[in-house]
Amino acid sequence: MPPAGFRAVLDTNLTGYFLMARAVVPRMLAAGAGRIVNISMNHTTMNRRGFVPYGPARAGAEALSRIMAADLRDTPIRVNLLLPGGATETGMLPPQADRPGGLSLIDPAVMGPPIVWLASPLARDVHDERIVATEFGQLRGPG
Repeated sequence: MPPAGFRAVLDTNLTGYFLMARAVVPRMLAAGAGRIVNISMNHTTMNRRGFVPYGPARAGAEALSRIMAADLRDTPIRVNLLLPGGATETGMLPPQADRPGGLSLIDPAVMGPPIVWLASPLARDVHDERIVATEFGQLRGPG
């Protein structure tokens, strides 16, 4: 991994979270409410062999999200983490023939319902949670 590639992944998957929050938090405070939903991944993937720099960048983004949640706890802004719950079909993985055996991929659409819910008034008291999209229906219960 060349240093420029390492920096590019960190800039996207860690610094990007910081810059976005820096841009929107003052507006959210002025509006009297806001939601930040950062995307994470499972801890095993963060530490997986060959996942430099993506794993460390996501681990940093998760730590940043937790710190943002703590810093914004006494404000009307809610910060949460959302992860798919497994490998997601993003087009970034190798072709099926080159993947580890038995790796099934999740449709990225699994992220939609929990993001919409987290942005809704129904989640106004949800803060500093780590929500797994594939378990979202069980988390919310019926209806």
